[in-house]
Amino acid sequence: MPVPIRPSPIREAVAKELEEIAGRAGEQLEPAVIRGLASNFPVVQAAISGDRQLLLYLLKFALPFEVEALHAPEPVQGKFGYNDDLKSFNFTRITTSFRDFVMNLIDPGPPAGAIAVQGIRASDAAPGFSERNVIAGAPAGGDYRLWLGTQAEVAIHCDPAPNIAYVAGGRRRFTLFAPEEIGNLYMGPFDPVPNGTQISLADPLRPNDSRFPLLREALARSQFAELCPGDAIFIPTGWYHHVEALSPINLLINYWWQQPVPGPSPWDALMHGFMALRDLPAADRRVWRAMFAHYIFEDDGDPGAHIQPDMLGIIARPTPAMKEAMRRRIIRALAGPQG
Repeated sequence: MPVPIRPSPIREAVAKELEEIAGRAGEQLEPAVIRGLASNFPVVQAAISGDRQLLLYLLKFALPFEVEALHAPEPVQGKFGYNDDLKSFNFTRITTSFRDFVMNLIDPGPPAGAIAVQGIRASDAAPGFSERNVIAGAPAGGDYRLWLGTQAEVAIHCDPAPNIAYVAGGRRRFTLFAPEEIGNLYMGPFDPVPNGTQISLADPLRPNDSRFPLLREALARSQFAELCPGDAIFIPTGWYHHVEALSPINLLINYWWQQPVPGPSPWDALMHGFMALRDLPAADRRVWRAMFAHYIFEDDGDPGAHIQPDMLGIIARPTPAMKEAMRRRIIRALAGPQG
């Protein structure tokens, strides 16, 4: 019998909590919705007056900055993703300027099918926009990005940074999945990817139980929220999310910022893991799974608690000199035998 799909509403917070939530993003393990966070923003006020007013407001800032628009034909039903062979995509890329893109949405209007520009830096394409529509409580050092288009879906994916986003125009529905659901989401290849990140091959709106039987389990534990203009959402690092743009014209503004992470990227470690660990025999995989759990993720507590401090070496937090020595050793190993 199929597992019932009963997603839970995402927890709601109030605006004054956002600064604390964002400040603890490195520890924050749960998403949150903040209703009305941006309701007084000029862009939201323009959107409340109608799609044309929203686009005219955006046009005040739009530059002839080159962007890539995605256009999916009507049979795709707004779901940007792969063709059946996974080697190509079900949409075309159109090079245009951000200003022309906005103007064409006004007149002659959107084309048949779905069209969108996704993740465009506001500082590049619409300078001055973000300064007039600032998210109070957002940490410094991030980027405001624009997601503008017609009715469409963004496939399940995750981002490597915490995210605060608000709906500036239209309505959006977010369905979120915890990072631990990765095994139930049927993620696609790492290359090629439609728009810079790995996406799921499964469609949460049309579950295919014969091809993706575990998706229903993830959906049963998922969290959801439908956002109206002015509503905002906090998505923690690595939470998978499926996003539906529900209105004829939709504008989402999101703000990503990176937590300070010393050392190389964890993504690089994953890529190294594909080379170094993936093909090990079962006994060795068991050993290294335990080693990573103990030394890297510290599932058993401090792995060096029983060792005198001056003898911890890299078990302690590595010094810059230790990191440099490790970096050189890894480079030598990846380079292979010399001579």
